[in-house]
Amino acid sequence: MAISKILLFYRFAPLADPEAVRLWQLELCTRLGLRGRIIVAPHGINGTLGGDIDASKAYLKATRQFGPFHDLDPKWSEGSPLDADGASADFPRLSVKTRPELVAFGHPELAVDGDGVVGGGSRLTPEQVDELAAARDDVVFFDGRNRIEAAVGRFDGAVVPDVDNTADFVAELDSGGYDHLKGRPVITYCTGGVRCEVLSALMIQRGFSEVYQLDGGIARYLERFGSGSRWRGALTVFDAREVVEPEGAEPIGVCHRCGAPSSRLQNCSDLACRTRLVTCSGCAGRNIACGDHAANSLGSHE
Repeated sequence: MAISKILLFYRFAPLADPEAVRLWQLELCTRLGLRGRIIVAPHGINGTLGGDIDASKAYLKATRQFGPFHDLDPKWSEGSPLDADGASADFPRLSVKTRPELVAFGHPELAVDGDGVVGGGSRLTPEQVDELAAARDDVVFFDGRNRIEAAVGRFDGAVVPDVDNTADFVAELDSGGYDHLKGRPVITYCTGGVRCEVLSALMIQRGFSEVYQLDGGIARYLERFGSGSRWRGALTVFDAREVVEPEGAEPIGVCHRCGAPSSRLQNCSDLACRTRLVTCSGCAGRNIACGDHAANSLGSHE
């Protein structure tokens, strides 16, 4: 029986011809029967793919043979059973697109060289993150995702900016609301690490003096430590699973309608709205709307 895997990856590297890379990646994934989403930009590549494990390994081998992607560092997770055609049931289709940025911070002038983002935060392994947090009581965990992702899972005591999407971060940082953190050690974190590559650089540019990034993101941290760590709740992901709950983790999300603990996310009933809401299984069948809030799903933060 074929084994299904989900492959999460990115690599910051200057690309002279992103469109040529896009066409190559589209042909490679199509030939291997992989589905998912890939973004190619002048700064590199960012993607999530699902499919047969052998096809995924063949994809990784071929992609690493391209010089700028030689050091691409993947994160693996279990996928859903393959569908009747032998394709990933976690993704409805394959999408390979070019964009001005790998992550839409609205900062396309980001400096990137062969080693990655120029001027970004110092990378910390999951073990180093825990060591730093244990050694210093002034450490700040800074969430690099949107507030809905943070609503169902985050580091204990983390600062969670009130943003709906990545493009809101620059204005949020420029608001002065986080200036009191500029002299403290700040650990940025996100799902797989790509958003924090840029976020940490933006923070350093704005005067934050000691900025780190969780290398490999939450995905790698949970691989190492699971629920027996500083992490609380579930991890939102970008495939049919929606969220991944570490074994033994307690839900910290709060149903927007009834206030029950939940890690479940559901789209707003308004088809023109793209907001996801924390919605327990008991409220799942009801018509839900963004203005229908019974509880503050984030609670209090530093």
